[in-house]
Amino acid sequence: MKILLTGASSYLGARLYFDLRSKYKVVGSYRENKIFNEFIHLEITDKKEIERVFNKIKPDIIIHAAAAEAKWCEAHSEEAIRINQESTKDIVTAADKIGAKIIYISSIAAKNPFSVYSRTKKKSEKYIKMAKNGWVIIRPCHVLGISPNTINDRAFNRLLNNLDGKTEAVYDISWKAHQTYIGHISEVIEKIIDRKIVGEIITVGTREKKTRYDTAWDILTPFGIQITPVDKKDKTPVISDSLDKLKGLGLPEYSYDEIIAKMIMEIKQREDYKL
Repeated sequence: MKILLTGASSYLGARLYFDLRSKYKVVGSYRENKIFNEFIHLEITDKKEIERVFNKIKPDIIIHAAAAEAKWCEAHSEEAIRINQESTKDIVTAADKIGAKIIYISSIAAKNPFSVYSRTKKKSEKYIKMAKNGWVIIRPCHVLGISPNTINDRAFNRLLNNLDGKTEAVYDISWKAHQTYIGHISEVIEKIIDRKIVGEIITVGTREKKTRYDTAWDILTPFGIQITPVDKKDKTPVISDSLDKLKGLGLPEYSYDEIIAKMIMEIKQREDYKL
């Protein structure tokens, strides 16, 4: 089984690569930041390069995790559409030509397309559903957990910076979300591959909703870090989605307390997650 993972240098992609490479032959691709020497370059906005790389690697499965992040998308809407949306259409076309299945890392935000980022995710899901050789869409929520990529400005990396004394731990109490443990996504993907699941949209997260302050408190206070609450009056929509698909398909489920325990353990063992 050969897998091509796009966006393997990203926060999420790097963890997927770390988790999946022990079980499958995984080729990681990057667009700008080559964090591991074995990664190959893939300019996802170049249709010809996508076809060239796909024809060369000939993967059985493409895990499409490459995407521009939400805040950046709002400031660069035209580029965001090309990177997040149009590249997905080109990836589906190229995957069809080589007979590859696609597992697409979308976002729970696609359920309520209120922003540039969420609209590109929603449109990309429509393209993915047209894939001829099988598809699965995974919708993470607020993703937390350790990754080999500790550089990107992501929520968990900020917690690590607080822990290492680089920044003050001040967190918002105004916005809530389902929480997604990053390793949970890897586990779900393994089951999807091994059981040959196709044609499903799967939201991965905990049933409980928590604020950024809640998660910072639960993760950092065991290490003696003081957390300061702040009300940022965040108007970002609180998006809900059914998590019953996990249970219905017999996929792994986690409670909020369970993922907190896992993330605390990962922090204690974080040297193990460096490649």
